[in-house]
Amino acid sequence: MVNKLDDLTRFHQAALSLRAARQEVLASNIANADTPNYKARDINFASALQNAMAGTSTELPVVKTSPQHLEGNAGGSILGAQMMYRKPIQPSADGNTVDMDVERAQFTDNALRYEASVRFVSEQMKSMMTAIQG
Repeated sequence: MVNKLDDLTRFHQAALSLRAARQEVLASNIANADTPNYKARDINFASALQNAMAGTSTELPVVKTSPQHLEGNAGGSILGAQMMYRKPIQPSADGNTVDMDVERAQFTDNALRYEASVRFVSEQMKSMMTAIQG
């Protein structure tokens, strides 16, 4: 019973953390819809969740062979999920790749999935409490 509870909470903790982080990325894309040369970004949620559950990270360590080398890749990942640039369907003249229709749809989809995960874990916890209390 304790292992089942631990597995349930670990999975949903990872899923909710990734959903919240992705929501911030999508909100940033929407906020920069009018910023010239801004490139829309996103994460591959499925692979990020698999990596989180496996305990692996997609980040590769930066090998520094000289003290003058930079740290590299600052802000290139969120919770171990590699940030990717979205391919523009129709790029704008100012170099901005934010498509508001795509961003709104992804934002809404991610918010609904976040809410569904919260409700699912809440119902699972209620069921476990009922089983424990009798």
